[in-house]
Amino acid sequence: MINQRKIVRRYTPEAQPGFLGAGHLARPVVAGGFENTDPFILLMDDELDKKDNSPVGGAHPHAGFETVTLLLDGEIGDAAHKMKRGDFQLMTAGSGIVHTETIDKIAKMRLLQLWLNLPKNDRNVLPRVQDLSNEHVPSFSQNGLSIKLYSGSFGGLSSPISNYSAMIVADINIHSNTGTTQELPANFNSFIYVLEGTVTVGEDGQTLQKGEVGWLDRSGEVAQSKLTLSAGIRGSRFVLYAGLPTGDSIVSHGPFIADSSEHIMQLYKEYRQGRMIHINDVPQEQRIVL
Repeated sequence: MINQRKIVRRYTPEAQPGFLGAGHLARPVVAGGFENTDPFILLMDDELDKKDNSPVGGAHPHAGFETVTLLLDGEIGDAAHKMKRGDFQLMTAGSGIVHTETIDKIAKMRLLQLWLNLPKNDRNVLPRVQDLSNEHVPSFSQNGLSIKLYSGSFGGLSSPISNYSAMIVADINIHSNTGTTQELPANFNSFIYVLEGTVTVGEDGQTLQKGEVGWLDRSGEVAQSKLTLSAGIRGSRFVLYAGLPTGDSIVSHGPFIADSSEHIMQLYKEYRQGRMIHINDVPQEQRIVL
């Protein structure tokens, strides 16, 4: 039987000073412990209003998971690789890579960056990066509903992104006083993060406000469920994240995810010894432009 999804947990993440210094605000969208959010480790909503040319950020390592970046506004990156508004990147850190994010000019941007767990058997895969530009994002717009699908299958769309961990990422706009019902895997851990307006969700009609996160109930059934959504008088824009839990435990420390504390120590050793390649230097077949 196809069940109707509903909100079972909700909160509004508080803005806090970000690591890039003045002008950087960060909101921790994913909260509640990995046992409840699997396969999602963390998601930050980063807003930057940088008013000088001093460099911030820099090179840093990652291993054992994937970073999933959706640029909502502005630009980030250099001439070799630049993300623009609406672009999407999935970077598989896997066995370990070095990644550089340096901003050395006046800049205004907003991005959502997710840490996505890799299934245990894939935790040490070769690093790779997949870039999906805004122009090539599968999209749909009809009868007051617009969907841009960055990952997975949803709303009759399928993304070209290749996934180790099954995941849906969709940017959804619903016009004023309009609604829709979509199918969503019943066993996917799923949440909605509202960017603009209000959206009413599920069979019990709970309304999420701008800036609010709502987690949906789920079942263990390998079947489809129904997700009913409707917008308020100002319409709504929100991002839907849904993923199949890995069921694996993780050890997290700094920029690394691993199976054990000993593995974490080994990753730090490899990084200090210069044995992690920069993501820009991986072979061409590991750099995928879609």
